[in-house]
This record gives sequence, structure tokens and C-alpha cells, in this order.
Amino acid sequence: MRKNVIALALSAVLFVLCSSAAAQHHVNARRIGVLLPYTAAPDSRIEAFRQALRELGYVEGQTITIEYRWANGKFEKLPELAADLVRLNVEVIVSAVTQASLAAKKATSAIPIVMVGVSDPVGSGLVSSLARPGTNITGTSSMTAELVGKQLELLKQTVPEVSRAAALWNPDNPVFQALQLREAELAARTLDMQLQFVEARGPDEIDRAFAAMAKGRTKALIVLGDPVFISYRKQIANLAAKRGLSAVGGTKEHVEAGDLMAYGPSFSDMFRRTAVYVDKILKGAKPADLPVEQPSKFELIINLKTAKQLGLTIPPNVLARADRVIK
Repeated sequence: MRKNVIALALSAVLFVLCSSAAAQHHVNARRIGVLLPYTAAPDSRIEAFRQALRELGYVEGQTITIEYRWANGKFEKLPELAADLVRLNVEVIVSAVTQASLAAKKATSAIPIVMVGVSDPVGSGLVSSLARPGTNITGTSSMTAELVGKQLELLKQTVPEVSRAAALWNPDNPVFQALQLREAELAARTLDMQLQFVEARGPDEIDRAFAAMAKGRTKALIVLGDPVFISYRKQIANLAAKRGLSAVGGTKEHVEAGDLMAYGPSFSDMFRRTAVYVDKILKGAKPADLPVEQPSKFELIINLKTAKQLGLTIPPNVLARADRVIK
């Protein structure tokens, strides 16, 4: 009996000690804020970020806590969501693409910000230079706007007879879209193509945009990079297929949804690199001293199933350059 009492007493003491240690561990967890303009970020991107943090030794719910804020495609919500993360006193804010990063910058000049996939950080006014950001912001650049011309070039090589294409853009994302529109116009002139610019801010306007494309008698489409279009990529791919449009964009998610092809950097890789920035900052590094990284690898992804449905044969020289083919 006495042995049982002693055993129970020891168990109780150990339980209290372990619970106390776990509670203390949780209290000391580093808090990160993540600001995203999407309806829901593609799982591969967020998972890449979380996996990289795990590889760096962080355990969610124990050594680190992540506060997510989603704008659901409503850019006007970004300032409020950024301010909310500031009120929570997070140690680092991770902001995806241009508009979210601008909102985070406006919300705080004290909390370190790690931007993900901003096309032109210097031109957008986020950093002083790529080598020495000089502010509380650093991170990765996607160079997406500069790739619009390459996307149109690949489209022209794949469908040589195309002389007119539609360009889908979002006027609610003015800074980033302006960069892409400029590049699209320059590339179209070089390729002797006419562009029909159609705008959309959400699903209803996407439907109307495709109706406008039908009236414009376009046979091809370039989807400019935008979080809203990522969120509604399946709708865009279905409408493109219904109207027989050869669609090109900059992210793998669009091709996986059914678009013909995409050419651009790996956003999953940029989210992985973001974890490295977060780790360095939590260990004392200053964003102003951490150079902005540019992508070193660009992927060409082709959907052969979509090509077959469109009655297209991908030229051998284009197919040979593909990093991934969806059959």
C-alpha cells in the first residue's frame, strides 16, 4: 500500500513538472505573422514554408506560433489585417507579393518584414536596393513582371498563327499589375501581336471578362500574375477550355488547374527561402543587412492533356525545354 502511495505521489509530481515545463515552453514560443492576399494559399507554398521551419528546428505550437491572416482576394482588407498582426506584437511579418508587403510596410517600421515573391521591390518602394534593403524589409523577389514577355514568346512559339491575345489583369492590384501590363505591351509589339486587355477583380468579373474575350475573337490568353487569379484558377482554366483559348501564365497552379502552359519561378522555393530569413531574424539579424534574393531557377510547365483538347501539337523545341509535363 505504501509503495502504491509513493508511486502515485511521484507520478503526480512528474506530471506537474512536465506540465509546467510544457506551459513555459509554449509561453516562450516565437510568434510569426503571415499576411496573405489569397482566398487560400496553395497548400504547396504554405507547406513548403512550414516544412523549412521544421528543418530549421522549429516546432509549431511549442517553439513557434504562426498567426495567419487571409485577405480572401480583397486587397482593401490588407491594411487592417497588417495592423492586426502589429497589435499582436509578432516578431516577424511574412507578407506574400507586392500589395500585402506594401500594407505591412505601412503598418510598421519597427517589426521586421520578410516579403515573398515581390516582382520589383525597389520600384515598388519597399527597399532601397536588393543588395542592402536599408529598411525593416527584406525577402525574395520573383521578377514576375519581367517574365511576361517570355510567356508571350512561348505562347507565340507554340501557337504561331496567334496574332491576337487577351490579357487578364486585376485593377485592384495596381502597382504589380502596372509593371506586368507595361511588359506585356512591349512584348506584344516585338512579337507583332495585338492584346485585348480585360479586367477582373473576382469570380463574377472573370465570367464577364471571358464573355468580352469571345466578342474580341481572341484565341489565346495570358493570365497576369495576381493572387485573385490564383484563388480562382480552376474557373479561369474551365472558361479557357470552354472557349478554346490557349492560356499561358506564370505559376504551376494554373497549369495544374488546366491552362496550357506556365513559365516562372518556383513560389514554393521562395516560401522555403522565407523560412531561412525568418530564422536569421529571430536569431538577431537585421532585415536591412540581409540582401533580397532573386530566383535562380525558372520552370516551364506544359499540360499535354490541355494541348490535345485544343488540337495543338507542342513544337519539339518547346517541349524539350519543359521542366515538367502534365499528361
